[in-house]
Amino acid sequence: MGGLAHYLEDEGIPTVGISLIREHTEKMRPPRALVVPFELGRPFGTPDEPDFQRDVLKSALNLLTREDGPIILEDYPNTAPGDNSDMEGWACPVNFLTPAEDLSDAQIVQQSLEREIALLKPWYNEAVKTFRRSAFGISGKSPEEIAGVLANYLTDPHGTPAPIYDLSKSLGLKRCIDDLRYFYSEAAIAKPDSRVSDLAVSDWLWGATTLGKVMISIRNQMLDMANATDNAGLKRLATTALVPSHQRWRTKHG
Repeated sequence: MGGLAHYLEDEGIPTVGISLIREHTEKMRPPRALVVPFELGRPFGTPDEPDFQRDVLKSALNLLTREDGPIILEDYPNTAPGDNSDMEGWACPVNFLTPAEDLSDAQIVQQSLEREIALLKPWYNEAVKTFRRSAFGISGKSPEEIAGVLANYLTDPHGTPAPIYDLSKSLGLKRCIDDLRYFYSEAAIAKPDSRVSDLAVSDWLWGATTLGKVMISIRNQMLDMANATDNAGLKRLATTALVPSHQRWRTKHG
């Protein structure tokens, strides 16, 4: 969108964007952008907070009145509602066993993921019923099929075929990872009395599940492969698109 903004501006149409990843926006250098500190996929912050979301939108639109520049990159100063609240009482609707320790055996990894999926599935179904929508489904595979894809790739990245026939192996893998991440996250917020911040769900996902360990291990593995082969595209994917910036401290590369 940052690149498209330049074309629109050349035609005399003022533009403003909302950025979730500052480093990307700094490179694209759109004419105007508001950088927000929210989770990927939530450019206006916490759902069901219309007053807060309206303030984010107004802050972005106000950049259109600025006459400095030529590049205006403004940071939104407020955190989303719930991000600073006391989340001590929140817990995932189900209690997992300790995440798998041995990620070198594809069968063990797949079985551990399938156990988590089975425990979360009733809550995922409840979330779909409650919210009447879901981000899950972009890979075209079931959660159990994705568990097999991730387990096989983690233990045999070169021998595992591309999981989605019309995409490269790395992009198909990312789509599978995103899909299962959506499945877990939506299940985690389905508990009727739960009002939980994005950060709390993210900390649970990346720090307390087998899926989190698998995603981090795949990211580290992919980055090693990219560095070894000097593959800039693969390195960019591994660095920026697999693990959110606020969870990268869990990875060996940071």
